[in-house]
Amino acid sequence: MATVNPTPATETAAGQQSASILVHLAALTESQIENVLANLITSFAPQELIISTSEESAKASYPTLRIVTAPSSKLSWTLSAADFVQAHQLAREHKAGAILILGPESDSLRVPVLRELARSVVDESIDLAVPRYDLSPRAALVNSAILYPVSRSLFASPVRFPMAIDLGLSMRMAERLAISAQRFTSHNQGDLPVWPVSEAAVAGFRIAEFEAGQRVIPHPAEPDLHTILPLIAGSLFADIEAKAAFWQRPRQAHAAQIRSAASGGDGPELSATDVAPMLQAFRLAYSNLLEIWSLVLPPNALLGLKRLSLTDGAAFRMSETLWARIVYDFVLAYRLRTINRGHLLGALIPLYLAWVASHVNSTASGMDPERHIEAVAAAFEAEKPYIVSRWRWPDRFNP
Repeated sequence: MATVNPTPATETAAGQQSASILVHLAALTESQIENVLANLITSFAPQELIISTSEESAKASYPTLRIVTAPSSKLSWTLSAADFVQAHQLAREHKAGAILILGPESDSLRVPVLRELARSVVDESIDLAVPRYDLSPRAALVNSAILYPVSRSLFASPVRFPMAIDLGLSMRMAERLAISAQRFTSHNQGDLPVWPVSEAAVAGFRIAEFEAGQRVIPHPAEPDLHTILPLIAGSLFADIEAKAAFWQRPRQAHAAQIRSAASGGDGPELSATDVAPMLQAFRLAYSNLLEIWSLVLPPNALLGLKRLSLTDGAAFRMSETLWARIVYDFVLAYRLRTINRGHLLGALIPLYLAWVASHVNSTASGMDPERHIEAVAAAFEAEKPYIVSRWRWPDRFNP
């Protein structure tokens, strides 16, 4: 079932010159590509498809498909700016009417999901089709802690995974994303993420979210939080800065659909052993990074962190309001360059680990994981006036 952003489009996404769909396959192995192509053939007539992949062997295996060669993707776990630029260029060259971008491990997507993502932008005047993955309670926590609540609050978007790695795009949506991505590729930063949901929101384009069921979520070859979190948060904070004129205006937030994460399959057991190293890192950072945090956070937040540093493991809870204000204060410090941006983003990591520890404790005590994440997002919405006021008057700490 799709949840459509009711923001009126300034023009319809229909009326394309061609009904063909460019399917851009990002960072897939040979066997994964074969599985994806088999699923696509089940969903669409071969003449409807133009396949973009870096895997040359696909042409020999599927001679009935139009397969074009694309440069290989450097990232193995998410989409990059280069993926959006390449997909748009190839779609224009081959006169496609819409684009379907499938990220790493997309062979785990069900056939109906592929069909829904593509058909929505071809037949239903949708500009951006985004899947809502059904994940385990412990998956994609950077998304749950930061990306989703920030996107929902500042851009009034209910999309649960703003950094989704499978997307359906109208041609005008693809063009907008390509233009946004070119500022990175032109400076040899093609590995940086692009934010489709915020781009669509600013443009007034139509967004639809679809239940996608379970999906294998790819992980970096070296899953180092000290690399991943600064990359994602830095890109998001820069996007927020660039779109400040949009999100500072009042907007009606759309209601989010709450569903239990229990249907997401068997996740890891939640236990005190998961929490202990996170809290150890947080307490160590409280001793070593307090001087840096005091340049970013107001006295009330520092007092809240002091209390948390004295809290035992099982009782550790970070309030949703405190976390929302911490993230907003880091966004502001990023804009003002209060300290070196690399050091700033590094100083966010132990605070994020403290939030994860709190989330683990809350869900281990019986709270539904998805309801806790929705409570966090609601706190970000409630605290939006805080970041708006601090953005306009950064030297004044609000109570």
